[in-house]
Order: sequence, then structure tokens, then C-alpha cells
Amino acid sequence: MTHTERAMPPMNADEHTNLESWLDFYRATVAVKCEGLADEQVREASVSPSSLTLLGLVQHLTEVERNWFRRVLAAEDAPPTHPAPAGSGGHDGGFEVSADASFAQTLAAWRDEVALSRANCAARSPEDTVPFMGGEVSLRWIYTHMIGEYARHSGHADLLRERIDGSTGV
Repeated sequence: MTHTERAMPPMNADEHTNLESWLDFYRATVAVKCEGLADEQVREASVSPSSLTLLGLVQHLTEVERNWFRRVLAAEDAPPTHPAPAGSGGHDGGFEVSADASFAQTLAAWRDEVALSRANCAARSPEDTVPFMGGEVSLRWIYTHMIGEYARHSGHADLLRERIDGSTGV
């Protein structure tokens, strides 16, 4: 696994750069939390009764990237890579880890989704809107939502990593 650079977002940039940079900061935080761990370690759950794992978080974030930046923003027909379990309402896709899931492949799929997300945002302005749930949603809203999503899961990843090997901070 390569070392992930985590750049501090610029303190004086245009809105698009600011939003994208904060999202990239939290994306990198999750990646850093997974670095140097063996496949069995990223499968370690936090504490009972939770089944949350770093592998499940990365799978989930792959789904979230795919949903907001491909399905919603770009109106692509992008089927789930990690479908939500039956009865979950479709909002928990990725958290459940199959026995044959490979962390290297999962991380590569997540990085591919992130690259597609960036490409789908590159020529858009934060004010740009797309149809969503009978109304419209702006790229600004999507970025803000994703920053919150990643910030929340970065905290989860921090606690999981500390549980696995005692490593804290980034």
C-alpha cells in the first residue's frame, strides 16, 4: 500500500477549490487510517455489538461516492458495487463485508470512484443543480454533504484504528 499524502486545504481559495479540498482532506484521512494494516486487521470490528470495520467503511464510502457523484450529479446508471442488505432501506450499502472481499481490490475500487467523482465535478460550479427527489440539488449541497459524511467516518476510522493497533492521530 502506498503512503497517502494529506494536504491541508488552502485557507484562501475560491468556493469550488475550498469544497473539493476539504473533501479530499477527509478522503485522505480515511486512507491514512487504513495504511499499513493487513487484510485481517481491516476486517476487525470495533466492539460488540457493532460489526463496523475499516473494510466496511471503505466499501460504504465507495457506494456513497458512486451515488452522489455518478448517479445523482451525472445521472449515470451505476449499479451498486456493494448493495445494501434487504430491509435496510438502501442507505447502508457497503458496511457488510463478504468473506471473499479483498482490501486491496476494495481500496482500488474506492480510488477509482474518487477519480470519477473528481472528473464529474471538474467542469461544474458549486451553483450547478441537477434533478433530485422531485426538486433540485446543487453541487455545493453534495460537496457539503460528502464532507460531513467523510468527517463522520474519519472519526469512526480513527477509533477503529486505535482499537486495532493503538495508533492515534494523523
